[in-house]
Amino acid sequence: MIFTKRLRDGVRRGEITCSVRIWMRPHVKVGNHYCMDEGAVEVDSVLPISLADITPDLARESGFKGVLDLLKVAKHGKGENVYLVRFHYVPPGCKLPVPRLPARRRGP
Repeated sequence: MIFTKRLRDGVRRGEITCSVRIWMRPHVKVGNHYCMDEGAVEVDSVLPISLADITPDLARESGFKGVLDLLKVAKHGKGENVYLVRFHYVPPGCKLPVPRLPARRRGP
């Protein structure tokens, strides 16, 4: 997950623990880690929501001044589906789990 520069310090301090994204489909998976300049975020949940669910409180919880401020940043490309992504920050130096690759299929 990529965060606008003005939100990154809040994410690192643990003040921002959610993000509203407007995508065609989810671009993150629960349990996965996404690197930042320092450390990473681990996704705790990805929930489909509607635009009407984006309240001023949710916008502030996401690090924005208000709903319009959030919506200017949230849309990525042609997406029309709204997702609420909850996450927590993982500081640098913490061991991150190594992702397992699917088993390779052998011939017949």
